[in-house]
Amino acid sequence: MYLIFKYVLAWISYVNSLDARLGDSTWRWTYDYQVVGERDYSDLDDKDFVRLRRKKNKLVTLMYSIFLIMFVSFMSWLSKFLILIL
Repeated sequence: MYLIFKYVLAWISYVNSLDARLGDSTWRWTYDYQVVGERDYSDLDDKDFVRLRRKKNKLVTLMYSIFLIMFVSFMSWLSKFLILIL
């Protein structure tokens, strides 16, 4: 799981490097980055950037879900280990 997590982080860093408007953050979604035109809810104004932003949002969601799965599995393992010790 850790290797998959690092792989997704590398993809997020790569997507961030494709457009300067995305910034360097790997832990937040990108809905607050404005497109070139007036509308921000569709890809009518800046298709490439909006699609890139949606791709990054999917990657960040995947990263958070992997992190949650890793946390829950670690807590499960830790509780079993503590029960075994006690």
